[in-house]
Amino acid sequence: FGNFLPGGNAEALAAVKALASGDAAETGVMLWGAPGAGKTHLLRAAVGAVESRGGPAAFVAEPRELLGEDPGVLARRAVVAIDGIDQATPDAQARLFTLFNGLRERGGHLLVASRVPLASLPLREDLRTRLGWGLVYELTPLADTDKPAALAAYARGRGFRLADEVIDYLLAHGRRDMGALVGALAALDRLSLANKRPITVPMLRAWLQHDIDLDR
Repeated sequence: FGNFLPGGNAEALAAVKALASGDAAETGVMLWGAPGAGKTHLLRAAVGAVESRGGPAAFVAEPRELLGEDPGVLARRAVVAIDGIDQATPDAQARLFTLFNGLRERGGHLLVASRVPLASLPLREDLRTRLGWGLVYELTPLADTDKPAALAAYARGRGFRLADEVIDYLLAHGRRDMGALVGALAALDRLSLANKRPITVPMLRAWLQHDIDLDR
């Protein structure tokens, strides 16, 4: 939670924090919004917060992973976070329905994320109804004015400092969605470590111009 800049998402952030701390009255919280808005970040933050206080939690990266899990076992967790529920197949939806009921019986919580709003999700109606019992928030991307602070916070979280001129150059010449920006910083961090040099504007310019593949 510490390096998530809420922007216009302060209410959603507060709801996820309450769920992670065990203070939420609702069984479920749903986050939806465009890629790069921070949905996965908050799901992982919630799971990390529960685990840091010694509680059981689980992060499910995509609904099909539910097919290899026993919903009864998952329902014993304090929080289960499931990403990409808009991709849930009918079989995964059946597991999700059972999981929701199990968590509700035991006082656990379900946190889910989707790229589309609840009303547009291709879900079975009984599952849609249960998700609608809880809180539903649209996450909106950070405004451009908030992105420098977000990038600086991300760099601090990875243990390095990012100069203002590097941030300004990246915002002026790179893709501006947060997913792409964070990915660029991660790649530049690896390049910096490999070359034992700090991240500078010339390094960033060369990386952008030559499209260095740092994952090979």
